[in-house]
Amino acid sequence: MSASFASALAAARDAAAAQHYPQGTLYVVATPIGNLADIGLRALHVLQLVDAVACEDTRHTQALLRAYGIEARALLSVHRHNEAEGAQEIVRRLQLGQRVAYASDAGTPGVSDPGARVVAAVQAAGLRVMPLPGASSVTTVLSATGVEGDAPGFVFFGFLPAKAGERQQAIESLGQESRAVVLLEAPHRIGVLADSLAALGARPLTIGRELTKQFEQIATVTCEAFPAWLQADPSRSRGEFALVLHPVRVQGDGGEALRVLRLLVAELPVKTAVRLAAEITGASRNTLYPAALAMKGEGDS
Repeated sequence: MSASFASALAAARDAAAAQHYPQGTLYVVATPIGNLADIGLRALHVLQLVDAVACEDTRHTQALLRAYGIEARALLSVHRHNEAEGAQEIVRRLQLGQRVAYASDAGTPGVSDPGARVVAAVQAAGLRVMPLPGASSVTTVLSATGVEGDAPGFVFFGFLPAKAGERQQAIESLGQESRAVVLLEAPHRIGVLADSLAALGARPLTIGRELTKQFEQIATVTCEAFPAWLQADPSRSRGEFALVLHPVRVQGDGGEALRVLRLLVAELPVKTAVRLAAEITGASRNTLYPAALAMKGEGDS
């Protein structure tokens, strides 16, 4: 444990110890998605306070806790393959009046991670669940995209299906979605995802790779350029990915507007290209702008 985290533990105690932490409660604890400094003060305090920490991988969570200078009283292995049985053990402990924390390997439990079954089982038993908000790759990547479209909000899809037919159906459905779509992917499948998304053509895509870590990379390209972007540098296929499919809705003949925009972006600054494309085609500047950024990104990659 570094001196920095010693100070963090003291700050956690000062900031959070006076609050009420009822017994017989499941504490859903968000942990960093990469940078250890992204842990919350209340999370640090609760992880010291609870009688047991349930987690996906006990070795990973033990290393995380030790980095902060915390020795858990008990670690319970509760992962995707034993979640139902693990949930019952958690319920048993809560019924005895224990405090139990649940943490997935990174980010917020239950969001494309184990945890949802555990929470449902605890609630079904009439016991309390207290969430401790914190890091999430979903909101992290969204905050760096600047997406804005005609349809408000976003859709969280997570991981696409592994089977080719189901994945193709999902891609076709996403192509009709007017809102921003957040996707997640592992490094060993990112090439397959890139090839699948290429079918969406000029729709802009923001790629978040290794978010919050030393080699974090955020880039915006078009879907059709995504495979080439990956292949341009072998290091781009490494690490965990969070991606945002931008909410492009072009009025009128969308294909023609994007064709005109591509020609103009190749010769002019983005703002000028967007203004002229909007005047020529009647498309909205707000929907053309992210597409222009993505097209410009292709030329820079």
